[in-house]
Amino acid sequence: MYAVVVSGGKQYRVSEGSQVVVDRVAAEVGAQIEFADVLMIGGDKPQVGAPSVPGAKVKATVVAHEQGEKTEYVRYLHRRRTRTQKNGRAKLSVLQINGIEV
Repeated sequence: MYAVVVSGGKQYRVSEGSQVVVDRVAAEVGAQIEFADVLMIGGDKPQVGAPSVPGAKVKATVVAHEQGEKTEYVRYLHRRRTRTQKNGRAKLSVLQINGIEV
């Protein structure tokens, strides 16, 4: 069985026992969190919500908080002959999926 959940404006396909890396969640490491916004439940009898499946929940545990890979971008203004170089790292959370309730 799998589910499609929304976290941070992005959709993730999760299954029980799997780990997923999402945008930073405002919870401590080891805390239990619950996703109530479940868009779809798949398996033998798939259920698709409009927009979410009523009564469906996905429970997860926060395993760690990490930083993503460094990203750089360069902006060049050709008539002014100037360059601007910036970079950043995304703040991420690793979640362990504990269960899917329908």
